[in-house]
Amino acid sequence: MATCIDISGITYPAEFKGNKIKPLEGKSLKPAFEGKKIQREAIYWEHEGNRAVRLGKWKLVSRGHNGKWELYDMEADRSELSNLTDAQPELTQQLAAMWQAYAERANVIPWQKPKKPTASQ
Repeated sequence: MATCIDISGITYPAEFKGNKIKPLEGKSLKPAFEGKKIQREAIYWEHEGNRAVRLGKWKLVSRGHNGKWELYDMEADRSELSNLTDAQPELTQQLAAMWQAYAERANVIPWQKPKKPTASQ
């Protein structure tokens, strides 16, 4: 979204039809298209309950909203074969806290499969 807003030259609205809109998350990729570096803290995502944060060479991921966090050094282990959560507990906690703050700020609620209707419904 940030890239589309930047390229189009429009301003992201603060409200729509009297309803306040959450501030835009993310950074525009337009500088990268021009060969420039993008300055950012981290990259966060959530998709169908799966969640992750990437900070520099470190990637913290979890399969499902109840899954355990897994930590990977993406420079040394691009295939994500060596989970480093036990070797790096403080970093794991730091990145998990960063993801949680993002999720609360951006109203990211982990996806949950809908319950199957019962015979009485």
